[in-house]
Amino acid sequence: MKILIIKLGALGDVIMSTPIIKRLQEHYSNKEIWLLTSSIYEELFINWDGIAIKTIDRGTVIDTIKIIQWIRKSKFSMLYDLQSNDHTSIISALSGIGLRAGNHPRFPYHINPGSKYKGQCHAFERLNKILEKTKIKPAAAVPCLPSNNNIKNKISNWVNSKKLTSKKFVIIHAGSSKKHKQKRWIYFSELAKSLCNKNLDIIWVGSNDDNDINKQLSSSFGINATNQFSVLELIELGKHAAFAVTNDSAPMHILSCSDIPIYALFGPTNPKRTHALGQGNRVISVPLTFPLDDSKFTPSKISKISLSSVLDKIKKDKIIT
Repeated sequence: MKILIIKLGALGDVIMSTPIIKRLQEHYSNKEIWLLTSSIYEELFINWDGIAIKTIDRGTVIDTIKIIQWIRKSKFSMLYDLQSNDHTSIISALSGIGLRAGNHPRFPYHINPGSKYKGQCHAFERLNKILEKTKIKPAAAVPCLPSNNNIKNKISNWVNSKKLTSKKFVIIHAGSSKKHKQKRWIYFSELAKSLCNKNLDIIWVGSNDDNDINKQLSSSFGINATNQFSVLELIELGKHAAFAVTNDSAPMHILSCSDIPIYALFGPTNPKRTHALGQGNRVISVPLTFPLDDSKFTPSKISKISLSSVLDKIKKDKIIT
């Protein structure tokens, strides 16, 4: 028996799907399991035992045709389309696989949650409903991307070189995509000052879009670590940290794999469906409740979140006093 799992992206969605993939692997133990993902995410699974990886570049029709040909030749018995968008629906429909599970109640999926998804639950909970429909025990909300000794040694050496004390520093992602600057909270400098006064060091992380804001913020407090870590390295760094504070962003999901508290600030986006796995009680936003339907969600200004409300949220976990 051969099982095919499809999950192409985006990064946060891939991370949220890792408990589902792990649960499928446990259920189909001793079976041949393949994961079809985007080529840019292949490296995330390099340390994952027991699953073979096939990649696709989503740019051309030719790539899609080649993947469909590969799937048909591979003679899979079962398909789990955890993406279930228009692209993967076409791949699923033409796959030649006799039993197909997906996220939407429509062709080509024989197995699905039975209702349209309108944001009525977290994206992870929705994927779990696919498992339930196939009589598989639901996955726990514990994301996982395994590391290796080279990564562990690199991060340990980096922490030591910066004279950081384990569990005495905080990771902060203050930026966002330049296309979504409305996601950026404006009081990170004040937060960093408050945390430094409590004898906590600050590590500012992010990628190219975060370079300017991290340079500015680190000029007063902390270490600018922009572009210094891969996804797996950032996860490992997180394991050394006391906690993290982020906007709604990819690092929020990445650090959820580190098994530390993640305090995430939301304004223009709906945390009900996208908060980091296992961190729902640490969401920080102006509204306290959210609608069951995405179309009824009203964005709020993230700037309305006060510094004191963030510090109070962290204090409730007794991490700081």
